[in-house]
Amino acid sequence: MKLIFAIVNGDDSHAVSKSLTANGFYATKLASTGGFLSSGNTTFLICTENEKVDEAIEIIKSKSHKRKQFVQSAASSGIGSSATFPVEIAVGGATVFVTDIERFEKL
Repeated sequence: MKLIFAIVNGDDSHAVSKSLTANGFYATKLASTGGFLSSGNTTFLICTENEKVDEAIEIIKSKSHKRKQFVQSAASSGIGSSATFPVEIAVGGATVFVTDIERFEKL
């Protein structure tokens, strides 16, 4: 058995959840927040058989899209003054961790 932790952008959460369920995977969803942008994410906990890990990851990958976003960045323009300007960054996609499970029970 494996436990998949998948951290997904909040914009993609519904599509990932729907597709996992449609393909027979059960997942627990936890609201989480990214540290860099402080934006909303969903962390999925998925326990599955070893041979189904790649299928679950492929579903997550297909429904988690990267996109560009502008954030404000500050730069010093002299003593005591600063200016802000937009910087384009890539957001979205998914971060996935897979761990071994010693014991799993549904009670």
